[in-house]
Amino acid sequence: MPFNRLFACAAVLLALPALVRAQPAQPSQAELIQSLIDQVRRLEKRVAELEGRGPSQPVSPAPAAPAPEAAEAKPLTGRAEHMPAHEISQSTYPSLKLAGFTDVNFSSSSLRGARSGFNEGQFILHFTGALSQKVNFLGELSFSARPDAGTGTPAATGFNAEIERSIIRFEQNDYFKASFGRYHTPINYWNTAFHHGQWLQTTVSRPEMTQFGGSFIPVHFVGGLVEGAIPAGGLNLNYNAGIGNGRGSVISRAGDFGDSNNNRAWLVNLFARPDHPYGLQFGGSIYRDKVSPAGGLPAREWIQSAHIVWQKENPEFIAEFANVRHTPLGSTVSFNSQAWYVQTAYRLPFAERLWKPYYRFEYIHISRSDSILRAVPSLAGSVAGVRYDISSFAALKFEFRNQRRPGQPRVNVGLIQPSLTF
Repeated sequence: MPFNRLFACAAVLLALPALVRAQPAQPSQAELIQSLIDQVRRLEKRVAELEGRGPSQPVSPAPAAPAPEAAEAKPLTGRAEHMPAHEISQSTYPSLKLAGFTDVNFSSSSLRGARSGFNEGQFILHFTGALSQKVNFLGELSFSARPDAGTGTPAATGFNAEIERSIIRFEQNDYFKASFGRYHTPINYWNTAFHHGQWLQTTVSRPEMTQFGGSFIPVHFVGGLVEGAIPAGGLNLNYNAGIGNGRGSVISRAGDFGDSNNNRAWLVNLFARPDHPYGLQFGGSIYRDKVSPAGGLPAREWIQSAHIVWQKENPEFIAEFANVRHTPLGSTVSFNSQAWYVQTAYRLPFAERLWKPYYRFEYIHISRSDSILRAVPSLAGSVAGVRYDISSFAALKFEFRNQRRPGQPRVNVGLIQPSLTF
């Protein structure tokens, strides 16, 4: 025990007999004891002030374990991407924190010849590090099972390793942050709210329009980005503006090795999170690029998207729309393809709020004349399921899909997925 604290306790104990003698007769012993306690507290406060520590502060109770819904709404790594460097580490630079995600899937399909059974999901590692008070780093690494493992010469490895995100960010303040690296393109809500790691999202799968490895929108973006808040009272406006390499010659890939046609892509994203009603978010974005697919004609690309989200879990509501417009170079004819989805979920109030049923309808329409997106099949489908939170960091999901594509039979798929974060 420090000497000052020991001195304070001794002074209080020595003062007790004098306090008892000075105390006039009270109506009851309980009131006498309460009066003594009050005077002891005043003396303790005075001793603390004389020590130069100021008034003693009450000890805050330890926080309770987070409820499953709180852990899901504010996951460990969901905040890390925008966490100021001084919050990651206040004393030691550089510092590094590591978090991970993994999942296992069981599926069964009505499509003849389709594979069923268990498959290993993605194994994800998130790295967050502080380089100084205003500079931090974010990295995301994924390992995905390969269907061709062991084939070829040399034999294909069992897993593909991919750098999903690698971002270095300078944070001047809440109004201006500049970064460079490989991003999940801030072109719609889902792509930046739910990264790799299936535990982060309510459902087993992402919407088809924003599927990893898909071609409808550019999921990844390599370049520079500025972002921040715009003073707007209770509207809480936020912005993202970026320039970088657009789609690669394989349009499902980003320009990791360089811009395929020396024509930079750019984007602007604006969204609001008003104070009232709390939990609402809405916004939109535009994306501009020149696409030069391998074996195809180059075209100008415009993408417009919009979203509206209710971020609470009672209910959860997410709706997005995107229009992709391609105009071949030298032509005045444009081709438009659209995609949208609506997802809703509700965390049930009983059984310790561990059950969360959900439903999503999604739709994709691809213009038949669009040679860029010709390989992307149109879709109309429903997804229904329930999420059960085994703990604050692990979930079990049961999902049923019903999908219909042009010229193909309707397909039903059942899935079971345990997912977790560590």
